[in-house]
Amino acid sequence: MSAGGGRGGSAVPDEEWDRFLRDSVAGTADAPRELSAEERGRTAKSPEQRPVGGAPVWRASAPARPRRRGRGWYVAGMAAAVAVLAASLTPGLLTDWFGAGDIRPLAVESGRPDQAPPPETPRRATLAEPFLGSPAARWADGAAGVGMPRPKATGWMNSDQVGRALDRTRDFLTWSNLDRQVLEGKRPARAISLINPHQQDVQAFLGSAFRKPDRETDPVLLFSRFDPATTRLVGETVKTRGRLTFEEGPKGSVRVTGDVTYVYPVVRAEGGSEDVVRTIVRREVVVSWDDPTKVVTEPGTFSLVSYKADMTNGGCGPVTGFLTPDFDRSSADAETNGSTVDPYDRSTSMAERPEPDGGCGTATRS
Repeated sequence: MSAGGGRGGSAVPDEEWDRFLRDSVAGTADAPRELSAEERGRTAKSPEQRPVGGAPVWRASAPARPRRRGRGWYVAGMAAAVAVLAASLTPGLLTDWFGAGDIRPLAVESGRPDQAPPPETPRRATLAEPFLGSPAARWADGAAGVGMPRPKATGWMNSDQVGRALDRTRDFLTWSNLDRQVLEGKRPARAISLINPHQQDVQAFLGSAFRKPDRETDPVLLFSRFDPATTRLVGETVKTRGRLTFEEGPKGSVRVTGDVTYVYPVVRAEGGSEDVVRTIVRREVVVSWDDPTKVVTEPGTFSLVSYKADMTNGGCGPVTGFLTPDFDRSSADAETNGSTVDPYDRSTSMAERPEPDGGCGTATRS
């Protein structure tokens, strides 16, 4: 599986970047303070960045008639409920409907597309070709599928520093969603090391998510991980499509948004399983690279502003702390409703995704 590295064009080495940030902190006359959740909410620039606890959203499930359940999303403070959007699918049926189609690689995404990918020729995924029947067959591998904007001076940073912040943000997405050990259930230590340790609400979430996950503190809201006792990844490749964008945020910060869809082919963990299904996770993560003269932070770390996730075939049952794909093609234990979503459609923002009455809906394809 490709996990990609840095942007390659940054002119600022690690040691110079860290020394700059340390000097910035050391030279501060008035000690900065960490923004509270309430203050971050007040200074957010757009409605989707303000606290909106309790919004009904999607949660993934593989059964033909998925259970539904409501969730909220985290925005700049754990006082708001943690977010998850998702959809469910019938993997046996959907992998027959859609197939390889056009296999020419797509260019990296540079802006929001104006429509969903077209239907594919019906073909079933195999161990040798786990992305058959999926638009992801044309997507890039690993971090190569994350489009990177050209850096320019923004807020308190010059262009080189912005480039470095973009690199580090992509590192976070890579270490959260593509690192093989994390995908196999390990704690995402490298990703967590990039989060501002002074952001107390986020640190509280991280402290309980891996120890005792529940609906509000589930690590899969932010990190992609499977239970190796039940699920095995197929091959070394995760397909991705998405991009980073950036803008000036409150107090001269540089706010970076990552909107990326990840496609994971998996089989049952027991030996000899060839029944390939896919778990699809679209994540929108917003981080703030804060001016250390105005906000308490540590060199090389960001503050987490918001995270939202839209998961297909990631589980709709009890919270386990793992993505839990359903391999039972005959499951049907509850009624569906009219709420559907195409997990490959990136033509709308996460805020514009349809919201079901409960927590689980139906995906139109896998």
